[in-house]
Amino acid sequence: MKVRSVTFDLDGTLLDTLADLTEACQTMLTELRQPLRQREEIVSFVGNGMAVLVERCLTREEPPSETELAAAIASFRRHYTEVNGRNTRFYPGVQEGLQLFRNAGFKMAVVTNKPAEFTGMLLERMGVSGIFDAVVCGDTTAFKKPHPEPIHHACRLMGTHPGENLHIGDSINDIQSARAAGSVVFYVPYGYHEGDPVDSADCDALVSDLVAAFERLNTF
Repeated sequence: MKVRSVTFDLDGTLLDTLADLTEACQTMLTELRQPLRQREEIVSFVGNGMAVLVERCLTREEPPSETELAAAIASFRRHYTEVNGRNTRFYPGVQEGLQLFRNAGFKMAVVTNKPAEFTGMLLERMGVSGIFDAVVCGDTTAFKKPHPEPIHHACRLMGTHPGENLHIGDSINDIQSARAAGSVVFYVPYGYHEGDPVDSADCDALVSDLVAAFERLNTF
């Protein structure tokens, strides 16, 4: 099978955004007079988009009401807009790996569950907005990962077929989305993965970073 395009998860795969997400969550909880969360808890909350992250922060014995959740989301949105990208860092090998894929002629896209209002801003602040042929966010389509539609949509935008696509991510959502889309999927072990490490048997390759992913693809 010839791979012509590569889709990348964002948080936990390309970028370590945990410091900014944690700050926004803690500030939100303080504003709402709710108990703060441990950093380790917030790590396990990341991966299914902003609303799920906020709901998990608020949920103790029972989930919040719709009114409480709406107020919390509005608070988080304000605070995360302010800190988004401030302490975010590239994971090792990401910048080098992206350049390898680009120089080799692959079409490239970000496929993330992060809302568009934060994604574009973050990519711009990190200086990589121009390297991708498409960006599919958590609110771009009617579905988020693990549904296959975000990867399908990215491939349509890039002019490729999901069967010609490699998806690289850090969670079971990425693996399930890629599997359902019919794409090859590589897993990086350093991300957030919602507290549940993925067995290497679930993916086509377990790679240490994006440089290793590029090298592995050449022998796939």
